[in-house]
Amino acid sequence: MGTTATNVSEHLIETKRRRFTYTEVVEMTKNFQKALGEGGFGVVYHGYLNDSDQLAVKVLSQSSSQGYKHFKAEVELLLRVHHINLVSLVGYCDERDHLALIYEYMPNGDLKEHLSGKLGHSVLKWTTRLRIAVDAALGLEYLHYGCRPSMVHRDVKSTNILLDDQFMAKIADFGLSRSFQVGDEPEVSTVVAGTPGYLDPEYYRTGRLTEMSDVYSFGIVLLEIITNLKVIDQNREKPHITEWVACLLNGGDITRIVDPNLQGEYNSLSFSLESS
Repeated sequence: MGTTATNVSEHLIETKRRRFTYTEVVEMTKNFQKALGEGGFGVVYHGYLNDSDQLAVKVLSQSSSQGYKHFKAEVELLLRVHHINLVSLVGYCDERDHLALIYEYMPNGDLKEHLSGKLGHSVLKWTTRLRIAVDAALGLEYLHYGCRPSMVHRDVKSTNILLDDQFMAKIADFGLSRSFQVGDEPEVSTVVAGTPGYLDPEYYRTGRLTEMSDVYSFGIVLLEIITNLKVIDQNREKPHITEWVACLLNGGDITRIVDPNLQGEYNSLSFSLESS
């Protein structure tokens, strides 16, 4: 798993965020009692700090496809950035074979869950969708232009946009993020990273990474927000969401791409602006 490498903490600037022991991680999750979800890194568990503040604890699994490199990248990034639309890092655990990232808890889960109607969630109102889109855009703007050096997220997607108790959106999962000097020549990435369907075709074709790679992925998220469709669906005549939307727009019927669950309750002016 690569955890024999030098501990992350030896390379980090001093911070108020805490380094936790594995024993503390076990205690805060009540021995990993409640799982919130699972990704490439491992399982995310519900936890508590001081028996009051709720946490999300992401624990690296032994079979993780991401491993120590992405763990280190995410810790280093989140220790030096702070924005209201980025999920905050509370602390981390780097103890021999035990790696964990401890975040603020986002009680309303991710955007994808709410669009898909999983867990019995009510339909997201149009105004809420617009606010989520703006929140996510502000988080990306900070990564691209507010950080020094700037950052490219490389995995912007609806499952990485989390919602707090007021449905404020925050971008999460920075294991694939890379530093990037805005204005310089595009960086050549030896390994194209991201999620199929959200990947910028230009980045995929050339391997040249710029902030526009995130902008493309964010555009796909906007189409999800508007249509409530899968990004890739082999049962559609046009499998990719961009092809499907383009086909309908070329036919002149812009309203057909709107999520029917909204039952016409949307602002056509804002919709036309997003679609332009």
